Amino acid sequence: MGDEKVKADALQVIGMFSVLPRLVVFDLDYTLWPFYCECRSKREMPSLKCISRKLSLKSMFAAQEIYSSWSHKTEHFQRIHLRTGVPFSSMLFFDDEDRNIHAVSKMGVTSILVGNGVNLGEFRKGLVKFSENFDATENK
Repeated sequence: MGDEKVKADALQVIGMFSVLPRLVVFDLDYTLWPFYCECRSKREMPSLKCISRKLSLKSMFAAQEIYSSWSHKTEHFQRIHLRTGVPFSSMLFFDDEDRNIHAVSKMGVTSILVGNGVNLGEFRKGLVKFSENFDATENK
């Protein structure tokens, strides 16, 4: 599937929702790419800048934060919140590790566990869950 088709499909999925997260956070290893970066040489390292430029997404990034895989995701989210000012309840998070999903969910972030990385189906699933959480919060 070509990059333009993927971009068009993603924009179509986004257009299906009246409520969207203010910030979407992606884990990298085994979520955006199918390996651990620590196991790659400098030459083989994927570039987030290259990916975002290729899909013309660079302007959509409020922040690019890369932390050691050995630090806790809750610390990452505290820093992201302080840097962006976005409340946890307005965030959507994708990760392949169950422990991170549980920890970050407790902070109020809508969190999606992905088995084989983020694809359009997982992205749609995340937006559905975010909308449901938003509706539940609004109706309290």
